[in-house]
Amino acid sequence: MKISKTEFARRRQRLMALMEPNSIAIVPSANEQRRSRDTEYPFRQDSDFHYLCGFPEPEAVLVLIPGRKHGEFVLFCRERDQRMELWHGYRAGPEGACAEYGADDAFPVGDVDDILPGLIEGRERVYYSMGRSAEFDRRIMAWVNQIRSKESSGAVPPGEFTDLDHMLHDLRLKKSAAELRLLQRAGEITARAHQRAMRAARAGIHEYQLEAEMLHEFAQGGARFAAYPSIVGSGPNSCILHYTDNARALRDGELVLIDAGCEYQCYAADVTRTFPVSGRFNRQQRAIYDIVLAAQAAAIAEIRPGNHWNAPHEATVEVITRGLRDLGLLRGEVSDLIASEAYREFYMHRAGHWLGLDVHDVGDYRVAGEWRELEPGMVLTVEPGIYIAPDNTGVAARWRGIGIRIEDDAVVTADGCRLLTDAVPRQPEDIEALMAS
Repeated sequence: MKISKTEFARRRQRLMALMEPNSIAIVPSANEQRRSRDTEYPFRQDSDFHYLCGFPEPEAVLVLIPGRKHGEFVLFCRERDQRMELWHGYRAGPEGACAEYGADDAFPVGDVDDILPGLIEGRERVYYSMGRSAEFDRRIMAWVNQIRSKESSGAVPPGEFTDLDHMLHDLRLKKSAAELRLLQRAGEITARAHQRAMRAARAGIHEYQLEAEMLHEFAQGGARFAAYPSIVGSGPNSCILHYTDNARALRDGELVLIDAGCEYQCYAADVTRTFPVSGRFNRQQRAIYDIVLAAQAAAIAEIRPGNHWNAPHEATVEVITRGLRDLGLLRGEVSDLIASEAYREFYMHRAGHWLGLDVHDVGDYRVAGEWRELEPGMVLTVEPGIYIAPDNTGVAARWRGIGIRIEDDAVVTADGCRLLTDAVPRQPEDIEALMAS
């Protein structure tokens, strides 16, 4: 299961159709990142670069030149090197870039300083995402200055630079059928991992041991890496939104919140479940859980074409504010509490974000100052939560230290939405039954 060469080609054609005549687009690959002294982190390709060609190596530059007679897709990459491949693994080389990844032309990346200025020269517009890599920004400007230095000899430098992000990220926002299959697969693997963690939870084990259960299931499913650092927060740690220490021992009577998702073929899943260490919710935990679950259901009901991006969030605010008021944790009229944002003491984040090649995926949330309308193929998370800090003296002690978030991944369909992660239990009775099994 992967994206085909034909689909990558379609993506490039769609982007080039948006570019002005006599223009060029330049997209560098990601770089390897040093972890410690002489070791690197596992390489992960830049998402924009991957979206356009799927080439999986560092030290590469993708160039698109609409209408170029000798081919519109040019790739610079590392040459084949038997000695380096012995130590570090296979390289496609320029020949493989053409044969395996559809490049019309490919050159050794060591020749980029000699060849790319000639491809830029005479173009009216350069599409490039300035500001992501200071090092590559300097190289781009050096090539342009090289052309400018030869103006007296007839060289023509580019007239304009245009940020590539807006056009490219708008294309990435709406997923193809093939992308949705990969996102569905990531969701299925992640669902199994969350179920495994629920079954493994018990007092005395550490948060990192539940994280290990998750990572094992990811790898077993063909997703070697997590899409982001896993959050496993028990007891008071469930109230820390981006807690990643994962070092505390679980205790009976407490909750554990796991926010974790795998990355499958570069596509992310993002799922959160909260469950009792003992296998049964107590009265206060269940009361808060029921509010969050109702808020998520209200948000899911708002995800449909034509509705705006903020509608699901507004639905969660209404349900959570009313629920907290009914429990006595907030006091006043619901409309006044919403207007004053009193709920933000307990619900301080938004209800979701775009999802795709990045876990917080690209795409504008507003267009011309208005919330964006949802369209089929868009994928977003739905993740309301309530967090009552352990040191919150404004509430009775029995409520303190309860942190609950429920998160699923949804794709907008023609008449509503479909959850990609529905296989993980959400109903409290189902969670308790799974843990008892």
